[in-house]
This record gives sequence, C-alpha cells and structure tokens, in this order.
Amino acid sequence: MNENLTKEKSFGRTVLSLVLPIALQNLINVAVNGADVFMLQMIGETSLSAASMAGQVYFILTLILFGMSSGAAVLTAQYWGKRDTRTVEKVMGMTVRFSVAVSIVFFIVAFCFPRAVMSVLTDVPEVIDEGVPYLRIMACSYPITAVTIICLNVLRSVERVNISTVVYLISLFTNIGLNLCFIKGWLGFPQIGITGVAIATVSARVLEIFITLVYVRSKSSAVRLRFGDIFKRSKLLSKDFLRYSMPVVLNEMLWGTAISLSATVIGHLGQEAIAAQSVASTVRQLAMVVVFGIANATAIIVGKEIGAGRVERAKTYSRKLMRFSFVAGVCGAALMLALRPVIPELMGNLSELAADYLRFMMLALSFYVVFGSVSATAIVGVFRAGGDTRMGLLLDVGTLWFVCLPLGFLAAFVWDLDVKWVFVILTCDELMKFPVVLLRFRSMKWLNNVTREEVTEQNRAEVSDEGARTA
Repeated sequence: MNENLTKEKSFGRTVLSLVLPIALQNLINVAVNGADVFMLQMIGETSLSAASMAGQVYFILTLILFGMSSGAAVLTAQYWGKRDTRTVEKVMGMTVRFSVAVSIVFFIVAFCFPRAVMSVLTDVPEVIDEGVPYLRIMACSYPITAVTIICLNVLRSVERVNISTVVYLISLFTNIGLNLCFIKGWLGFPQIGITGVAIATVSARVLEIFITLVYVRSKSSAVRLRFGDIFKRSKLLSKDFLRYSMPVVLNEMLWGTAISLSATVIGHLGQEAIAAQSVASTVRQLAMVVVFGIANATAIIVGKEIGAGRVERAKTYSRKLMRFSFVAGVCGAALMLALRPVIPELMGNLSELAADYLRFMMLALSFYVVFGSVSATAIVGVFRAGGDTRMGLLLDVGTLWFVCLPLGFLAAFVWDLDVKWVFVILTCDELMKFPVVLLRFRSMKWLNNVTREEVTEQNRAEVSDEGARTA
C-alpha cells in the first residue's frame, strides 16, 4: 500500500511538473495573440479583421510544424524512455531540416504574393489593403519560427519544459512593449499601426530563436542540436520519422486548412463576423490552455513508459490523464461562460452586431471545449504516444472535410442561413468525434513500441568510436 501511495505521489508530481509549465506556455501564447487582438482593436475593427485573416497563413504553418514536432515526439519520447539521447538528437536535427524547408515555401508565397493570399481569405477591400503589409512582414518570421518550435517541442518531449516558458515569457513582454511603442508612439517610435504590430511580432520571434539556439547548443541541455545532424541522413530513422510523422503532418495541415477555410467562410459574411470570430477564437484558446498542457504531458509521460517497456503503467497513466482532461475541459467551458458577458464590453470598438455574434460564438464554443478536451488528449497525447498517428488523421479529415466544411459552405452561400447557424455547423466536429475517440481509446489498439534496437546499438557504437578517437 505504501508502495502504491509513493507511485501515486510520484505520478502526480510528474504530471504537475509537466502540465503547469506547458499550460503556462500555452497561456503565454494566448496572451500574445490576445494582446495583438486587444491592441489592434484600439486601431480599429478593420485592422483587427485584417490581422486575423492574414494570421491564417501563420496558423496553417504552425500546425504543420506542430505536426512535424509531434511526429518527431512519437520517436523522441520513446527513445528518451529507452535512455537513447543520441537518437533524440538525430531526430531533432532531421526535423529541423524538414521544417525549415516547408517554412521557406510559406515565406516565398506570403512575401511575394500577399495580395493574392489576402484575396483568397476575404473579399472585403479594406481588410485586404490593411492585411497586405502585415502579411509581408510576418512572412519574414516563418523560417525563424520553424527552428524555435521544433527545438522547444523536442526539448519538451524529453521533459525539459521550463526553457520554453522562459523563451515565450520574454517574447510576450517584448511583443507587448513594442506593440505599445508602435501604436502609441512611445519612446520616439513612429505610430505605424498594424505594420508596427507585425514588426513587433517578428522582433519577438528573432529573440526567441536566439535564446533557444544558445540553450540547445549549450552543455546544460539534455539533448543538443548538432548542426551536422541537420544534414545527416539515417535510413532507418528517416523511414520511422516519415511513417509516424507524415500522418500527423497531414492531420495538422488538413485540420488547419479546414479551420482556415471555416474562417474564410466566415470572412465572406462581413467584417463584424470576422472580428467576432477572431476574439472568440482567442478566448477559446485561453479556456483550453490546461487541456493542451495535459495533452502534451500525456504524450511525454505515456510515450516514455512505452519506450521503457512499462506497458501496464502506460495504460494506467493514460486512463488517469484522460479523466484529468475531461475535468479541465468542464472548467474551461465554465470560464468561457463566465467571460461571455464581460469580453464584448472590454472590446470597446466592436460594433453592436459584432458583439452579439461574439456572445453567441462563446456560448457555442463552451460546448466545443468540453468535448474537445477529451479528443485533444486522446489524439495529441495518448494515440501519438503509442504511435497510432493515423487515427487522428482519419477522425479530423472525416468530420471536418466531409461534414462540417461542405455543410458550412452550403449554409453560408446556398441556403443563406444566419451567421450564427453557419458558425455552429462549422464547429460541430468535436461532438461527432467524441464517441469514436472513446471506442479507440478503450480498445488499446493505439499502444505500440516504435523504437528500434538496431538504431540504439548503432548509436552506442558511434559513441564508443568517438570516445576511442578522443582518447
């Protein structure tokens, strides 16, 4: 009994040591977005809508990067449990190579063709004109962000989460400070509105990558980014990386594209609808910061146990973490409902129609948070920890691409339904996924050990050879 109690306390400490920093990081990221939203609405509703639409490009890119890093984490968490840090370093270098290549493509498109991109996202001329310079400047941060996200997420998968908190906290204060300088003209800075907000964000991203690279190149890091690993090719690791990461990348890319297309549908229903959705989305992210913390912690904890060969413990931990996520989702929904009458009043420049849309969207999203909390922990945490990366792809593609988007398009442009009903249809995917997620979780078919003994042996031989040459 005392042994079980000790294990319970150890598990609780591990969960808290991971969930709290990750939740704080998510909160900081939401605060960055929230600060931009709050400050942009001081400039005007048009600037807020323009930044929201232009931000869809960055949103899709970050989801692809998150997919790559999550796919890498399938390997890194399990090899970390196996105590094979050299393989973790190789996977990190390989993932950086792929992510930078993808981000450069996004940079070229957004920097060279910003008006064409904005015209796809919205048909409001004023929003397009405001969004063009914002998008072009933001594009400069894409390759920088790619390296930062991959490195920090790999560090997170080996239980080094505090460095991310430090990086994002410094970035938050830098971003807010520069935003105020460019919007208010403080400290002699020019008042350049939405363009200044973009410059502030890019400056914060530069600071992020500087701190991150200093850390991952230092001896204090659990795993180091070796520049040689970025260009080194390993047949076995590449095969495993593609096998487990590509479904995640496709999942995140198709999910993100679907969310952006949903925003595009709303974007063609008027400036008030765009502004309301922008604010509601930020509040939803705030309500789910703990849920995302639990989901990411689940991937680390369960993946580590599987890699170490402790299968029964992995099953037990996954059940507990799924229960935690449901409770966190209920609390998040309660927070959204509590903030529902407050947020429209704080956003003083919103029109009466936009405020009405916002109140309804927050009500609808409170249900989204409850069901989404369980799905997020299962798909992002449990399934990916066990190498079951295809299930999330099937669930998201099935619900969003074959149900929500077609019906949402018809509701908006054929049936001419009210904005509120269009929004409900576009966001009902979590309700549909919920029963399938529970069935898959209970089947335990998601649990697989994806490590290779030959990879570990090869790394031991490399380390031995390096030691012999050093001697």
